[in-house]
Formats: sequence, structure tokens, C-alpha cells
Amino acid sequence: MPIKNQNKKIKLAKKARQTKWAPVWVVLKKFGMGKKIHPSSITKYKRSWRRTKLHIKPRKQKKSHLG
Repeated sequence: MPIKNQNKKIKLAKKARQTKWAPVWVVLKKFGMGKKIHPSSITKYKRSWRRTKLHIKPRKQKKSHLG
């Protein structure tokens, strides 16, 4: 059975990967051993489901009154 809305799921999955924290080794590589910096400060996109939305447009549907 095919996935109902595959393009939307692909976009959501990509955005979910972008909002994750950076790994610990990236913090160590960038700032060195002595710095205590939170991994979320390195991530490029800071997005939450409460604060900002993705604005993914719904799929276009045919107008039923046109036939």
C-alpha cells in the first residue's frame, strides 16, 4: 500500500533531522576540551512545533464543480 502523502513526510523528516542537537564530539572539536557549551547552540535551525510552523502547503485537489 503506498504512502498517503509521501512528499509531506519527506519534508517533515528532513526538518526533524535539522533541529536535532549537535553530537558531543562536534562541541569538543569546535571549542576544545575546556569549554562547556550546550550542543543546541551549534545547530543551524532552531525550530519547535510550538513556536514556528513549516508552512507546508496541502496537496492541490481538483475542483469538483468544474467536472
